[in-house]
Amino acid sequence: MTSPLTPDPHVEPLTRVQVLAAMGLTAIVLLLIAKVWLHFDSTGLLPLQLSWLHGLWGVALGLVITLASAGVYQLWPGYRKNADSYLAMVLRPLHWFDLLWLGLLPGLSEELLFRGVMLPAIGLNRLGIFVSGASFGILHMSSLQQWPYMLWATVVGMALATSAVVTGNLLVPVVAHVVVNLVSSLVWKVRQPPHLPSND
Repeated sequence: MTSPLTPDPHVEPLTRVQVLAAMGLTAIVLLLIAKVWLHFDSTGLLPLQLSWLHGLWGVALGLVITLASAGVYQLWPGYRKNADSYLAMVLRPLHWFDLLWLGLLPGLSEELLFRGVMLPAIGLNRLGIFVSGASFGILHMSSLQQWPYMLWATVVGMALATSAVVTGNLLVPVVAHVVVNLVSSLVWKVRQPPHLPSND
């Protein structure tokens, strides 16, 4: 069993450049899929309207999801093992400033595709919420052994989709997603010993 401080011996450690390149490439691919989908689907994009109230709702939802994730982490050993492995692989090589990109790139590109395009195309209803959430969960499963992480990502995706349906504003899940990524990664980094080397 690995911990956040012990790399998985079956996975080759990634460098900072590899993690940043993978984040950028994934964001571009998701944005392209969203653009192509919009080209062939007349439903259109869920609106993103700037609103202080909806922005605060997004922050609140992001903090609730982060706290819930911490609870699941404590109570479910399978999820804890998957999360430790995933976070160590992605966060260990990153510098503090890189966490801003980790918050923004997935938060924007994943929400645009899953909640901005997919959700209204399937329907702003329970089916749309489920399919959007399940697709989001599958995106976060790097192997079959990561199913607990995928299952929790599905629940989070459904919560984000529900917030989009309730408010009709893509801003809420975007802000929530960015908050979850930023807070989770900052907490993980703070908890690491300062002497750990990072790969460039």
